[in-house]
Amino acid sequence: MRPSRRAPDELRSVSLERGVVKYAEGSCMVKFGDTHVLVTATLEERLPPWLKGQGRGWVTAEYGMLPRATHDRTRREASAGKQSGRTVEIQRLIGRALRTTVDLVALGERQITVDCDVIQADGGTRTASITGAWVALADCLQWMKARNMLKADNVLRDNVAAVSCGIYNGTPVLDLDYAEDSEAETDANFVMTGDGRLVEVQGTAERTPFSQDEFLRMMALAGKGIGRLVELQKIAMA
Repeated sequence: MRPSRRAPDELRSVSLERGVVKYAEGSCMVKFGDTHVLVTATLEERLPPWLKGQGRGWVTAEYGMLPRATHDRTRREASAGKQSGRTVEIQRLIGRALRTTVDLVALGERQITVDCDVIQADGGTRTASITGAWVALADCLQWMKARNMLKADNVLRDNVAAVSCGIYNGTPVLDLDYAEDSEAETDANFVMTGDGRLVEVQGTAERTPFSQDEFLRMMALAGKGIGRLVELQKIAMA
């Protein structure tokens, strides 16, 4: 029995609410159970210096946790003077995931920066961030389209979402919360497009190495879960 009493293939309660921030061009409040992330997308008429003059845009991401997102207060990284390796790794993952779905040439010489701020953490903050970031990005692109800033209709080519899987008490399970994540024998994160293609897979055996069959069972769970998340993204953007 899972601590949450969910079935092995059952997601936590998920909600995606777009347009929650007044000033941002795109935004989304994403909740995976007790993991809550506020995501904003900001349009900037500028590019990194290394991209200037290449006729294409850029999508990047930043990620951070509020001090009391966790059980104990976490010191702000700004006060420490640098970002942790975990933070840098997660925000690069979010940026890579989003760029796989965007026609950067059609975007034009502009940059969209997606900020993911974790308000409350109960496992799966990176997967919730990616799922909500796509909604905020789509919201931003709709804002641009309404102002005739985009010439092409299909700048956003597909959805992208992410979910965690793991092996808990010998059973592959979907969408780990903290209670499971901290005790799982295996923890994996899957990022997939709306048509079921893989963007990135991160998997680690915490105690016992996992077999190829166990990996395939986790991937099948992830595919089912991401299919549901994509449905929710489409509902949010309808």
